[in-house]
Amino acid sequence: MGREQAEKLWDSLLGLGTRRLIALAFVGLAVMGIVGVGGYILSRPQQEVLYSGLSRDDVARIGTALRDVGIDFDVNADGETVFVRYGDTARARMLLAEKGLPQNADAGYEIFNQIGAFGLTSFMQGVTKTRALEGELSRSIQSLSGIHSARVHLVLPDPGSFRSDRQPGSASVVIATEMPTDATPAEAIRHLVAAAVPGLSIDNVTVLNTAGTVLASGDDMESASGGRMALVTQTVAQDIEAKIRRTLTPYLGVDNFQVSVVPLLNMDRRTISETIFDPKSRVERSVRTIRENALALDSVTDTPASVQTGLPEQAGAQGPAESGRNSNETKERREELTNYEVSTKTIETASEGFEIEQLSIAVLVNKVRLAAAANDATDPTPVEHQLMDIEQLVASASGFNAPRGDQLKVAAVAFVDSAPEALPEPGLMASVVEQFGSVINAVALIVVALIAVFLGLRPAINTILTQQVPAAPAQPALPRNEEGAAAAPPPAANAPGDANLIEDVTRNLEQAPHKRLEQIVELDEEQAAAILRQWLRQDEAA
Repeated sequence: MGREQAEKLWDSLLGLGTRRLIALAFVGLAVMGIVGVGGYILSRPQQEVLYSGLSRDDVARIGTALRDVGIDFDVNADGETVFVRYGDTARARMLLAEKGLPQNADAGYEIFNQIGAFGLTSFMQGVTKTRALEGELSRSIQSLSGIHSARVHLVLPDPGSFRSDRQPGSASVVIATEMPTDATPAEAIRHLVAAAVPGLSIDNVTVLNTAGTVLASGDDMESASGGRMALVTQTVAQDIEAKIRRTLTPYLGVDNFQVSVVPLLNMDRRTISETIFDPKSRVERSVRTIRENALALDSVTDTPASVQTGLPEQAGAQGPAESGRNSNETKERREELTNYEVSTKTIETASEGFEIEQLSIAVLVNKVRLAAAANDATDPTPVEHQLMDIEQLVASASGFNAPRGDQLKVAAVAFVDSAPEALPEPGLMASVVEQFGSVINAVALIVVALIAVFLGLRPAINTILTQQVPAAPAQPALPRNEEGAAAAPPPAANAPGDANLIEDVTRNLEQAPHKRLEQIVELDEEQAAAILRQWLRQDEAA
């Protein structure tokens, strides 16, 4: 059935002729073009982005400038993007460029082009220099990967005219990153700022994020906030988890295990000074020897005083008596002093980082995966042995230390379906309100298509398919039907299109004669007049 209809349609198209086929193709393309243009105009956005990523000050200035020139605009909910009507973008940007908008808040050394050097005090020159340096540093920091915005505050070193000491410089940097807890670029920012500002030490540079968390500060860990300690703990936990995942993934697969690591860190600053004396290791440094010999002789010859010597008789008869005593004394002293150097060892240890005091590791393994490996015909491994192997792998990858008090637990459980729960579908009114603009555009497009078809395509096709029948010469006598009326004349041999013009007439032969005559007159008045004249001549001849 479908093939017969296709053949009839093809025969009908071939019977139209080349000119009418070309005309139909032209009309079809014209209608398709009208519908396409209408669809493009109706489906294009009503507004397009003029500028995005603007500050609130720039948005206010741009809004004032656009309002002054009569250009309608809109701002998104975040207040960072400005929209204008479709087609006004180029004009709006040209007008804003003439007024220097949007302004760059982080102006660098080009700020000196806007400020004349004449009449500036030394204080204003210093402030301008600081602003220019802050703007250049902000641009450099924003060029780093993962940083959306940055602000730099500098306090340049001030030598002072009447001070012997030099005031050190300092810097504070506030950054907005893609991940608020990402402290990776903090150290690089500290080195960048310290190297760009003369006389600025890296210890005096502090980096914060927009959440108020200190990402990097001086070497004094006592000034570090709890947020930074939490970031360090999170970083250590993520690093250990990543090592465990890299170890277990080839063995179990990506979705067959879950790892959780809780480290207990000690971030106290400690300074240890130790001096060690080694008595076994000594060196003779100096020797001092003192020797002393002394000899003393004592001889006494005086007469000793007595009673007898005082008597005169005794003195004249015997003469003076001689007496005395002799003594010798010898002294010898020897002193020896030896100085030794005993080896000493002094150790000073300063710990400013962190130390892992305890690790708590929990690993959940999919029981189905272990059961599949246990039932493997080529290499069956019991579940208990697999758990032991997993425990050893986790302990080796994480640096597990049992004497330190670390805890490790590996358990095989059945994993539940991790597919996300289906969100409730929005209501009918919510869907209609959300798609209201698209519905209006679709209805308008359908209306345009219908107008183009009924007012353009259909009349054009009727006009192309309708062909006027030229006046024919004298026709032979027409046969009469049962009611005595003359039938319609046969079509001419050289007018193949005439059959199409009077097709409806020849099909309805059962109609009344006056109906057929009215139809013939409506189709072609000249042909109807010729038929009437033919009938009159036949009546006169009869």
